[in-house]
Amino acid sequence: MHFYSVNWMAIIVATLSTMAVGFLWYSPLLFAKPWTILMGYNPDDKEAMDKMKAEAGPMYGQALVATLISATFLAIVLTRMAVPSHDLMRGLKISFGIWLGFVATVQFTNALFGKKPMKLFMIDTGYQLACYLLMGTILTLWQ
Repeated sequence: MHFYSVNWMAIIVATLSTMAVGFLWYSPLLFAKPWTILMGYNPDDKEAMDKMKAEAGPMYGQALVATLISATFLAIVLTRMAVPSHDLMRGLKISFGIWLGFVATVQFTNALFGKKPMKLFMIDTGYQLACYLLMGTILTLWQ
C-alpha cells in the first residue's frame, strides 16, 4: 500500500494508535480527573458529565480526521528527510521537533490567549507529544 512514497497502512495504524493513547491519557488511570476539573466540569455532577460524554462522540470522528492529516504529513516529512527504517532515533528527533516547533507552540499560544491553566496545557500538550512520538515510531519503523 505505497502511494506517494508513504506507507498508507502505517499512516492508518499511526492514526489509530493516537486514539488508544487518548483513551489511556484521559482515562481515570492518568489524567481524567484533573483534566475534567481544569476544563471547568465538576466530576461529581453526573448530569453534566453524561452530557459531556454524549457530546464527545462526534468530536472523536473529527479528531480522527485531523490526526489522519497529521500522520500523513508526518509520514511525508519523514520520507522526504530520508529517514531509514533502522534509524528510530532520527525519526523520533524529527517527530519531537515537529511537535515542539508546531504543535506545542500553537497550543501554548492558545492556552495563553484563551487564559487556560498551564496545568491543562501540560496535560493536553503532553498527550500530543506522546502521540507524535508514537506516530513517529510507527512511521519510521514501518516504511
